[in-house]
Order: sequence, then C-alpha cells, then structure tokens
Amino acid sequence: MKSKKILDITINPESKTSILEKILLYIKKPTGFFHIVSLNPENLVISTENESFKKVIETAQIKIVDGVGVVLAARWLGVEAGERVTGVGLMEDLLKMASDRRLRVLMIGGKLNLALRLAQCYQKKYPEAKFFGLGGISDIQNPKKTEEKTIFDIVTDYKPHLVFVAFGSPYQELWIERHKKEFNNCVVMGVGGAFDYLSGNINRPPTIIQKLGLEWLYRLLHQPWRWRRQMRLIRFICLFIFNN
Repeated sequence: MKSKKILDITINPESKTSILEKILLYIKKPTGFFHIVSLNPENLVISTENESFKKVIETAQIKIVDGVGVVLAARWLGVEAGERVTGVGLMEDLLKMASDRRLRVLMIGGKLNLALRLAQCYQKKYPEAKFFGLGGISDIQNPKKTEEKTIFDIVTDYKPHLVFVAFGSPYQELWIERHKKEFNNCVVMGVGGAFDYLSGNINRPPTIIQKLGLEWLYRLLHQPWRWRRQMRLIRFICLFIFNN
C-alpha cells in the first residue's frame, strides 16, 4: 500500500482549483474554524521537533504543498502530492476572490505598519472588497493580553471572511490554533513573509527561479542572515533519507 505521508505528515493531493473551491464553499456557509497551512521542508522539520506544531499541521483543513523539496520527496516515495501551490500565490488568488465576492479581509503582523500599508494598497486595487491591516503583536513568542484583546475586538466587530497572519512559522500556526474560537467562521492562513513580497519590500524571484524551485537560494543570496533557517533544508534531506 502506498504511503500518504512524508515525515509522518499526511499529504493531501489537491489542485489549486480544488483548494479555492473548498475555501469558497466554506465562505458561503461557514461552520467552525478553517485553517490553511503550508508544507515546506522547514515546516516538516519543525513538526518532527514540536509535537504541538505537528498536530496543528496534521489537522489543518487545507495543507498546501508549498516547497519544492516536499514535491521531490513525494515523487521519490511515490506519494501523490497534487499541485504545488505557493503561499504567496494562494494569498494573491484569495485577494482576487475577495474582490470578486466583496469579502472582508484582515491582515495581521509583519513589520511596523506593513499590514496597514498593504491593506491600504489592496483597498485601492480592489475597491469592491474591504481590507483592514494591523501590526498586532510586538513579540509573538510572548504576546500581551492587551494586544490580543485589541485584535479580537477587531475580529468581533469586523467579522472578516479571510485572515492572513504574518508572524512566521511555527509561531503563527500555533497562535492561530490557540485562538481558533476567536477565529470562528473565518478562513485563516499563516503567510510568513508574504507581506514583504506583496508590498515590494523584498523582490520576488524571477519566474524561472520559481519554476525551478530555487526560491530558497534566491532568498539566501539576498538575505544572508537566513542561513540558519536554511540549515533545516539539510536536516530535511537527512531525515528523509534515513527514515525511508
């Protein structure tokens, strides 16, 4: 029997079209909490080190196969992975959906005032939708109750359909899971550094680099400080080889 898992995380073979259809169906008739997570080598490695994070990833309503390393590992194992869908790409599709469907969008996190500026930018681009952005939490590893109260007061009043959280993994996913009751009836997605890319603060890799799956190398060349994070890619390869 073929395995459906990589490093003990279940891979659901889906296309971007089917993912968007599921999200739209939920928005039309929301029930409970809807969490979208990204599967990339870094997150899969973190899941082997953090049981709580592993549970969040495994139980998410949508798991997008983001990293090319996951795609290659799936091919090697004979695991059906479906279509590769990047987090930034899916976020762009959902923002377009917000315009088409006149949805309310909430952006939380990123650098100082980045979410606010990005929300203002998209409000001009997609005036049919509604956008709200806020920094939210100064230190996601030690969030203040006053900061969280401000956020969830806004969630209660604003009633967003789509929520994008940019605190970085695994903190954003764990924080979202802890507050799933407050995010009831919302589609919530942790987007890491997507705000920086969409705002133009960081240039996105050329299309050919994206197609080759070398975004990690492009980022490393432009952000050398990421080298410690990229060590997880090496660990992913080691874990993959010695566990299969």
